[in-house]
Amino acid sequence: MKNNTNIENQEDKPEKKIIFDENSCPVTATMKVLGGKWKAILINAIYHTSPARFGELKRSVKGITQSMLTQQLRELEDDGIISRKIYAEIPPRVEYTLTEFGLTLSPIILSMAKWGKEYRIKKQNGMKH
Repeated sequence: MKNNTNIENQEDKPEKKIIFDENSCPVTATMKVLGGKWKAILINAIYHTSPARFGELKRSVKGITQSMLTQQLRELEDDGIISRKIYAEIPPRVEYTLTEFGLTLSPIILSMAKWGKEYRIKKQNGMKH
């Protein structure tokens, strides 16, 4: 049985130069939107509780400060991932939902959740490399 190593696989393919840098890598573009400690958590929380109110997010996302929550929500809004609706009430009510574009992240978030669950199980059971 032939052992397919990475080197052997590379030898079988015609040489194709791909340059990976922060401006051209599509994974980097994705991580700029999803990256950081809070954004994926907030997207996931809004996905599951939509419409999500600011106070609900503050209570349900453990450890996030009010200023960090505000900053992260603004960045997600600027990236077109979430929308913010302000109601003219006293006290003011603000609700966040995923935009149509933000909803296209659903399969990615669900896949990440599945992978994360499997990773935790493997890690608890003494992950083997």
